[in-house]
Amino acid sequence: MDANSAAIAILLGSFFVMIFLRFPIAYAVGLSSVFCMSFLGLNLNDVCRLMVKGISSFSLMAVPFFITMGVLMGTGGISDKLIALANACVGWMRGGLAQVNIVASYFFGGISGSASADTASLGSILIPMMVNEGYDADFSTAVTITSSCEGLLVPPSHNMVIYATTAGGISVGSLFLAGYLPGALLALTLMIGSYVISVKRHYPKGEKFSLVRLIKQLGKSIWALAAVVIVVIGVVAGVFTATESAAIAVIYSLIVSVFIYKGLTWKGVWKALDECVGTLSIVLILIATSAVFGNCLTILHVPDLAAQAITSLTSNRIVLILLLNLILLILGCIMDMAPIILIATPILLPIATGVCGLDPIQFGIMVVLNCGIGLLTPPVGAVLFIGSAVGKTPMEKVVKATLPFYGCMLIALLLISFVPQISLILPQVFGGYVPTNL
Repeated sequence: MDANSAAIAILLGSFFVMIFLRFPIAYAVGLSSVFCMSFLGLNLNDVCRLMVKGISSFSLMAVPFFITMGVLMGTGGISDKLIALANACVGWMRGGLAQVNIVASYFFGGISGSASADTASLGSILIPMMVNEGYDADFSTAVTITSSCEGLLVPPSHNMVIYATTAGGISVGSLFLAGYLPGALLALTLMIGSYVISVKRHYPKGEKFSLVRLIKQLGKSIWALAAVVIVVIGVVAGVFTATESAAIAVIYSLIVSVFIYKGLTWKGVWKALDECVGTLSIVLILIATSAVFGNCLTILHVPDLAAQAITSLTSNRIVLILLLNLILLILGCIMDMAPIILIATPILLPIATGVCGLDPIQFGIMVVLNCGIGLLTPPVGAVLFIGSAVGKTPMEKVVKATLPFYGCMLIALLLISFVPQISLILPQVFGGYVPTNL
């Protein structure tokens, strides 16, 4: 084994060993990089330099603002308004509350951008409500956790910003626009799955559809939905950058939560900001240590070696795309979302764009959805654990109830992977984006 191969073995081997030993992911990324650099005889002072360089990005400033916006809106009385709006839209269907859960997640995702926040906020309201109406607890929890992944695709999503920064040269505005239709597709597949199960189990319907009630609820929810308009339209129209729009959205969400919906007191605001600091510290240290890890990957030519290894297995484009999805799904079972984006993107993006002919934005949507599915799978499924706790249902029962919804999510993933226009049509029409590989 030559020195380069040994260094790769040390880097990746120590990383996965620490992952399986349940080291905090940031420590696993950072320590494995230090071990590799020590073996190569590189100056360890570069570790600090690379960490600082990794987070010294103007576009990354949008991440803390989006996280803050999501927390403020999520704790500011928005959930009830969005649930009522979703109920007015689809509550009349068979299994109406399940459909409400899915549609509400689509609305809420445009505010929080977090599957965990969606599950904790909407789940705490909708799961008990569904159980009281005769739905099984495991089914109610499964619907909640799977639909929460819509929030990862619907803008503004801070994970999209992380991907855009890691991939380099990708418009955040175009990436935001790209998420709407895939998010809607995911919601549609989940709604079909929920409807089929609801019919078989004779779950109840809600009230008859009323246009007057829909308009009334839309009026009450317009303040919450306007936050998304500020961010997306402002960025796409070029009025301000993603970072500027995020900062404006924080001020707007503060005003709406405290003065309009009055779901937050000033004491609650400080508590929400404290929560933001905790979340942000985790995200930033991951980005910082991943910059060092990425530097090691580049020095060792791991992306090129990975491309050669994967393409040596087959030259069939369809098989290669399926293989990329499989790799991301497996990573999702053992790692959290942000580190997958930060570590896997530099390795897999050249394969996706060069060999498979995928557009970088389309691949970004694929990465985010794959990571979302990973949040629902043991042993590191954070959203699965949260849903099980909120629904007070054993994780084993939740996983079993989620199996049909995994199928729905995989159908959506395959459509996104092989029909590029699902991701690219809105950026082309409204953002002037020119796909690179069409």
